[in-house]
Amino acid sequence: MRARYKACLMSGFAAIVVAGLGCNVSADSLSVGNSDPNNWPEYHRTWNAWRYSPLEQINKKNVKKLKVAWIHQAGDITNGLLSTPLVEDGIMYYVAPNNNVFALDAATGTQIWHYQPKLNPIANQSFYAYQSRNITLGKTFVYLGTLDGRVVAVDKKTGSEVWSTQLTDLKKCHGCLFSSTPVLAGNVLVGGTTGGDQPIAGKIFGVDATTGKLLWTFNTTKDDPKSWPGDTGKVGGATAWNVGTYDPTTDSVYIGVGNAAPDFFNNERHGDNLYAASLLALDPKNGTVKWARQEIPNDHYDYDAAYEALVLDQAGKQVITHLSKSGFVFVMDKSSGSLTNVWPMSKTFNFVKSIDPHTGALIGQVGDYEFDKETTICPYLLGTRSWNPGAYNPKTKLWYNNAMEVCEVIKPAKQDVSKIGIAGLYLGVDKLEAVSPPNEPASARLEARDPLTGKLAWSVPYKLPGLGGVLTTGGDLVFNGDPQGFVHAYDAGNGKELWSFQTGSGIRAGIISYAVKGKQYIAVPSGYGSLAPGFMASVFPEVTKIPGGATMIVFALE
Repeated sequence: MRARYKACLMSGFAAIVVAGLGCNVSADSLSVGNSDPNNWPEYHRTWNAWRYSPLEQINKKNVKKLKVAWIHQAGDITNGLLSTPLVEDGIMYYVAPNNNVFALDAATGTQIWHYQPKLNPIANQSFYAYQSRNITLGKTFVYLGTLDGRVVAVDKKTGSEVWSTQLTDLKKCHGCLFSSTPVLAGNVLVGGTTGGDQPIAGKIFGVDATTGKLLWTFNTTKDDPKSWPGDTGKVGGATAWNVGTYDPTTDSVYIGVGNAAPDFFNNERHGDNLYAASLLALDPKNGTVKWARQEIPNDHYDYDAAYEALVLDQAGKQVITHLSKSGFVFVMDKSSGSLTNVWPMSKTFNFVKSIDPHTGALIGQVGDYEFDKETTICPYLLGTRSWNPGAYNPKTKLWYNNAMEVCEVIKPAKQDVSKIGIAGLYLGVDKLEAVSPPNEPASARLEARDPLTGKLAWSVPYKLPGLGGVLTTGGDLVFNGDPQGFVHAYDAGNGKELWSFQTGSGIRAGIISYAVKGKQYIAVPSGYGSLAPGFMASVFPEVTKIPGGATMIVFALE
């Protein structure tokens, strides 16, 4: 049974195996969420993006007995750990700063191999240097998107490089590097680069997962003068910089596209600016668009749509719940992208008065910013939640997310793109500063909501915004890390804190759970970093004092 399941995974399918029937791809989200409980083989564990582990050996009755099982030091602490570790058949794989990839014995932490590509020195000049959000497992490979614009396949057993494909040229396309590794969709790796805050045109690539051959390229700035007047689309940003998900039941890749550029100066790009700020369903075989849901037309707020596509069952069909940086959550039909609801996670938004839950129309939208005038916009460029994913528990039917209430002061300005260097940003501002919302202090929280309606179940205040990925488990627990270095375990039903541990540095990566030989583990990557803390320092100055690190800390019951 396990061997047959593994064969399904190697073919690129997240599958439910029924004895005698081979690989049967299930359309039932609950079956998908509960499948293969011992492993965490992809970024969100399962393709429905739940970040739910059905393991329950560790539960709310005994979680206070958690102790450190083992620790692994990555060595390079530059920008900390951003990546979610992956576990398959007792081996953990994770990527650390500067594309350092490790394979470890998941029960002991013993290092099996270490791989680091030889990076082009130009990678160090990029604004997005050092940072890696994920790796991808599939077939007999560990796949890595590199900081110098390549996709690399590494042998799972030995750590030796099998193939390397150069997809971008950082000298010509500033910021066009892979901070996220493409997702495996059958036999095609699908993903985009970062750099959407620079004067470039975004692209999504399809690469043969066996040979590394480039199969297709999709341009995320649509060739349409009504959408992008003049030459604005050539420098319109709109990169698909985060990790997509592959739905084997429809043979679709759901991948979000980031902000339009310049981020805050839209006076010369009046139009909807497709496909910026959109969630796409792509055919992985050829890169064609099956459907697109643009959440913020003519985005001039830096409201990326690059976050996870949470797949849920509702009234006999499946829907996607999708959070935008705007602080609004869009619930849509999985087959078409048509809306069923829109609800606000943000409490202090002011860029619109509301969003129509049926049509998605922005009601009372703030238009062009006035020159020589400061405008306060809520939420700010990091969103109500950063890119770190939430987690959904099918037992409580709650979606757990970090959230924050922060605004920004904007003073627009026109930029000459010819004078923007490789590390320069195309923001279109003379001033950009994070500030507290009007009439209340900046705040942060971990919250639990109904993902379909937005109804709040519980909320826990945080001193600083949580920027790590949340985990929830079959043991009725929610695990979350904070910037001060604590990892917390909460009762999934009511938010009561049951356990905590100081890891030594802030938590920016995804927490996971897995099992080896019948024993359950909780893995916590510790090491604060990324670009986000610098943007929030004006309202949360404590983030500048957080010590660095890059440590994988794994817990088990004593």
